[in-house]
Amino acid sequence: MTHTKNTPTRKVPELNLVDYIAGTVLEKQRFVDNFYAGLVEYGFIVLNPYQFDFSLVEDCYQVFKSFFKLPLDTKQAYNINDGGKRGYVPRLQEHAKNSNNPDLKEFWHVGREVAKNHRFAQEYPDNLWPHEVADFKQKTYALYQQLDQTALTMFRSLATALDVPKDYFEKLTQDGNSILRAIHYPPMTEFELPGSVRAAAHEDINLITLLVGATDSGLELLDRDGEWLAVDSTPGQIVVDSGDMLSRIANEVIPATTHRVVNPSDQASDRYSMPFFCHPHPDAVLSCIPSCLGDGAKYADITARDFLNQRLKEIGLS
Repeated sequence: MTHTKNTPTRKVPELNLVDYIAGTVLEKQRFVDNFYAGLVEYGFIVLNPYQFDFSLVEDCYQVFKSFFKLPLDTKQAYNINDGGKRGYVPRLQEHAKNSNNPDLKEFWHVGREVAKNHRFAQEYPDNLWPHEVADFKQKTYALYQQLDQTALTMFRSLATALDVPKDYFEKLTQDGNSILRAIHYPPMTEFELPGSVRAAAHEDINLITLLVGATDSGLELLDRDGEWLAVDSTPGQIVVDSGDMLSRIANEVIPATTHRVVNPSDQASDRYSMPFFCHPHPDAVLSCIPSCLGDGAKYADITARDFLNQRLKEIGLS
């Protein structure tokens, strides 16, 4: 049986992105080594980003708070029932894989915008932009682009660690199906669902996730010893974790660490968070990286499209 335990000897590593972008050769290599080691050991690191506009993060939190406070009928107008690809997904719709209990949350998806004649135009629905909230499109898509660039820098570092060309992940994720998700966890007093939590234990589907702040604590990872370990960050930091797609192509050398968002002690409080899920483009083939091959690939090749569709069905979004 697992239980929450905070221990000073186990803590998610904290890294400074300036070391990789503007550091010496030694500092860059140390960042590469520590990022890789953090993902292997924890599946998580806490990042101090470089030249990142956190005022935009705060602006987006205000934008999304304004949206989630709208009447349900207004919000439902933006629920297009497309498997959660874009727009609004109401409360109690998503659940963790292999769980029958719905998560206690509602959320909004902003995805990549491509030209009408783009090869993925039919797979990427148009974004929805609520006219009830000022600057919704301007603020949220600007944050999307900023996180997209930060992810690319992290991927270049990871490529060095995994002994693949520096543009390996850049090619996988070019025009990729990445998603900015804004999540609202309403007060617990609004639910009567024994057994449900804000976000049940799960692994992310994608390559890596960048989480920019949250209005309350509650994020925990399942550590190697079977204990739940709090993932603590402060304003101005980004939590980075590895998902199933990265674990798959790394032959499980890098894990997709199980994590959850626990219910708060203050039942009347709500919580907001904004994870950015970094996905490959749909045609990308998830294939074992040679440096991780070991005694052989544990998984057959699969396209990112097929893997995503499979997982969306498992969590109730498709």
